[in-house]
Amino acid sequence: MILPKVRDPRFVTLRRGGSLTDSDHRLLALWAASCADHVLALFESVQPEDPRPREAIEHVRAWAGGEVKMMRARAAGGHAMGAARDLRGAARHAAYAAGQAGVVAHVAAHELGAAAYAIKAVRAAAPAGEGDAAGRIECRWQRDQLPEAIRELVLDDQRLRNDICWSVFDC
Repeated sequence: MILPKVRDPRFVTLRRGGSLTDSDHRLLALWAASCADHVLALFESVQPEDPRPREAIEHVRAWAGGEVKMMRARAAGGHAMGAARDLRGAARHAAYAAGQAGVVAHVAAHELGAAAYAIKAVRAAAPAGEGDAAGRIECRWQRDQLPEAIRELVLDDQRLRNDICWSVFDC
């Protein structure tokens, strides 16, 4: 479970009664796509013939660019999560990261899911005893990718939801 029980209005769009602008929603989607893309090779090295996680990342980027509808990006995210189900370890987490990125088009708060699963993927891929350090490096890389316009929003979200995101944002 990566979503809070009570939705944070900062991650609900203005037209739905929240305070999230469309431009910031797009930035959240693009950042989530970058987080997932950064670990995609961990999935593709195990399942090179399965395009679903890559397609989810491509679709959410296309949604952010106004090229595809939200429903298409959301569906691609769901298919990427389907690609994860029969896997274990880094490949599974990487596919879930892509799936979470894809569904940011529908629910902006999934942005942390993409980031958290990417960190879990890196931790799982690291040599024995080096997972925590690798996760912290990935977390810092992700933070370096944050656009200034959403930086404080995401960092605060990480602080608030770190406990339900496996404490991966302690970096």
